[in-house]
Amino acid sequence: MTDMTTTPEGDQEPQVSTRKATRRGGGDPATRGRTTIADGVVEKIAALAARDVVGVHALGSGLARTFGAVRDRVPGGSKSVTRGVKAEVGEVQTALDLEIVVDYGVSIGDVARDVRENVIAAVERMAGLEVVEVNIAVSDVKLPEEEEEEPEPRIQ
Repeated sequence: MTDMTTTPEGDQEPQVSTRKATRRGGGDPATRGRTTIADGVVEKIAALAARDVVGVHALGSGLARTFGAVRDRVPGGSKSVTRGVKAEVGEVQTALDLEIVVDYGVSIGDVARDVRENVIAAVERMAGLEVVEVNIAVSDVKLPEEEEEEPEPRIQ
């Protein structure tokens, strides 16, 4: 910023402003505010990560899947991606409970380990939360001869 001032002799000379530029805010912009992550967000990340594991047939107990299938058929209803997953989210940590159905013939211990590893990696990478525990309950085994639950069409 330059102002022109007149000297007593009538000459004009530039006057440079000595005002310092005001620094806005303080510190790193990443530290200016707070981010909160809803339980449902962590549940959705965990559910998708668990479904990616070979040997996981479905999430949720038989009863939860049955109610979910009915809810999915209701007009305007939406699929519950988080069925079978419960998260408790704190400021920097989270704990997860998963209920899964495994395919017949797979090692349940191996599937549980793979689910745990995949869920922890996904949640820590995406949400930046430390996963303190992932509890897995195997509620059912999908047998090869079992039919998939297909709803009967209402219109023939």
